Amino acid sequence: MTVRHSLLALLAQQPMYGAQLRGEFEVRTGNTWPLNVGQVYTTLARLERDGLVEAAGTPDAEGRIAYRLTAQGAVEVRRWWAEPVDRDASPRDELAIKLALAVTVDDVDVRRVVQTQRTATLRHLQDLTRLKRGVDGQRARNELAWLLVLENLIYAAEAEVRWLDHVETALARAGTQTRRGGTGHLDDALTDTASTGAASTTGSNDAVPTSASTSGSTSRADRMRVTP
Repeated sequence: MTVRHSLLALLAQQPMYGAQLRGEFEVRTGNTWPLNVGQVYTTLARLERDGLVEAAGTPDAEGRIAYRLTAQGAVEVRRWWAEPVDRDASPRDELAIKLALAVTVDDVDVRRVVQTQRTATLRHLQDLTRLKRGVDGQRARNELAWLLVLENLIYAAEAEVRWLDHVETALARAGTQTRRGGTGHLDDALTDTASTGAASTTGSNDAVPTSASTSGSTSRADRMRVTP
């Protein structure tokens, strides 16, 4: 997520001050990625330094300064809309790192790590699906924006469950190879599993998984709401 370009995109609509930008960003993304005012103003200062935004007039009665795009900033926004997101600069995935390390440490029960994560991910998926049902059918622009964010999170959770199934199958295959006198290397097992299509697929994102209990759980999704 790039706060920098998100603020530029909002300013392309009209001049705004920091708190307005934060509010618009959070409404349009369903409060999924909250911003603090300090982060917004720090980003605005950098954008101003880079010649992409400038102050729009004098401070108001409360001392707030509205910002607007410069001509260079408008060009940057158009470039951002036109170009694909750079996936070569993807952030580190904590779960992938955790499991990569787990399979190299002797005293870690990797299968338990996988099962615990699957339960948590399924619970998260249930929460997201429940929220999606509350948004479906509404066609307000901000509700559509929130729906798109929700569906992105749902697809990501479904993919994570499929990947965890794949990892568990690979672990079982590696264990079988070891018992039969093979090398039991996990990377070989992962390759074999992928080539035979052992990873499972989930159904439509409208179907609520039932593998994990949601009683007593308070997930990040429970805090996701669109401000009317």
